[in-house]
Amino acid sequence: MLERHGRGERRLRAAPAALCLVLGTALAGCGDMNRFQTAAVPPTVALPKPKPAVAQTPATEKEHERILASYGGTYDDPRLESLVTKTVDRLVAASDRPDQGYRVTILNSGAVNAFALPNGQLYVTRGLLALASDTSELSSVLSHEMAHVLSKHAAMREDQARQAAIVTRVVTDMSNDPDLTALALAKTKLTMASFSRNQEFEADGIGVGISAKAHFDPYGAARFLSAMERNAELKAGKTSLDPRAQDFTSSHPATPERVQNAQTIARQYAAPEGAERDRETYLAAIDNLVYGEDPSEGFVRGRRFLHPKLGFTFQAPDNFTLDNTAQAVIGVRDGGSQAMRFDVVRVPAEQSLGDYLNSGWMEGVEKASTEDITINGFPAASATAKGDQWSFKVYALRFGSDVYRFIFAARQKSTESERNARETVNSFRRLTLDEIQAARPLRIKVITVQPGDTVESLSHRMAGVDHPAERFRVLNGLDRTAQVKVRDRVKVVAD
Repeated sequence: MLERHGRGERRLRAAPAALCLVLGTALAGCGDMNRFQTAAVPPTVALPKPKPAVAQTPATEKEHERILASYGGTYDDPRLESLVTKTVDRLVAASDRPDQGYRVTILNSGAVNAFALPNGQLYVTRGLLALASDTSELSSVLSHEMAHVLSKHAAMREDQARQAAIVTRVVTDMSNDPDLTALALAKTKLTMASFSRNQEFEADGIGVGISAKAHFDPYGAARFLSAMERNAELKAGKTSLDPRAQDFTSSHPATPERVQNAQTIARQYAAPEGAERDRETYLAAIDNLVYGEDPSEGFVRGRRFLHPKLGFTFQAPDNFTLDNTAQAVIGVRDGGSQAMRFDVVRVPAEQSLGDYLNSGWMEGVEKASTEDITINGFPAASATAKGDQWSFKVYALRFGSDVYRFIFAARQKSTESERNARETVNSFRRLTLDEIQAARPLRIKVITVQPGDTVESLSHRMAGVDHPAERFRVLNGLDRTAQVKVRDRVKVVAD
């Protein structure tokens, strides 16, 4: 969603919903009956102890709000919340620290991620829930994050991040130095400091043990780590610029050794087959889950950006990769020689767009280059700017009561870079009513395999995704040679 902020910018992010689940375990208290009471006095009923609370501090509340803002807010789905609640309850009861409280938030992000704060606040994205294939895999993620809390890893990571200033404030507007900010804007990321290799192995060991003691399949961890690696391979070469897209591998390095280690630990608890996976319950809970970006906040389809709520679209040039980040739509050309930023700014109605471009928000603007133009019927203005290493072409376009800004940067000004900027801006137009109504989110649909169905035929039913056959296999935990079986329940992505 485009929201105005104090410095004249708007952000493209989902409004956080006021929802967090307080998860823990209810442990029955042992109420002894008075040996001397008479039959006329009713016995005392033992009440369950309240779930352990999560200690809140101004610092953790601030971090919680920062995470919500960067990961699209919370995802409200009662079935999923119930599933996660029950899973965490079982894990807490099986852990060595049933007195440790946890609060879990499901984030409205298509990234595959999960992380924990030192006080027991856990976060999982709907992207991770879409990737997992059963409740035992979900339990492996939750128990892994619980292990980081129990082992004080999360506290150590927080200290490391604070001391090294690892967590970067996301830039919300163009500063006065375009040379420093043009691509910095594209590359700014909200990052979590990575756990060490030893910390990950330790959390894997503790987490697998907790899952096994809670009677989940302990091999869920190895299966999910493998799925995570395969999912990351599908993204290879596509470096996302959006902090919301930073996935589990960014803060939890995954290696073949971790998969092997998780399998070795699991063998201590159970044979490879027979433990509880709870697949049917899990698939029922994620059926109809939003997959990828949420169109109500604007979304990317290939090189095209659409915002149904605000009613416009535009298309980036060939060889550009678009990312709908929390602050703007960012595009980078293959190789990084060109970049673009699209955002919205506050410009008084009485101020001309040409005057705005020359108002000093960006240094190096060549005033003589400023030109009033019309783009598809909308009033606009353009100008060029020059830095030491980058050349810029800037457009401001008035659409209703809003002014949208295109900023194009090129290491070397060329006919191609000029054409790319011009064609992108000229593609900006109003969405038709039919296009707005058709802009539905992609969703996970759970279907039953019918006679004659194959991986290939089912992957043809996948909408809006790249590498559909391989993505189908990854989403369903199928290796590269496995085939589906009649009456299997499988996930597909549909609109």
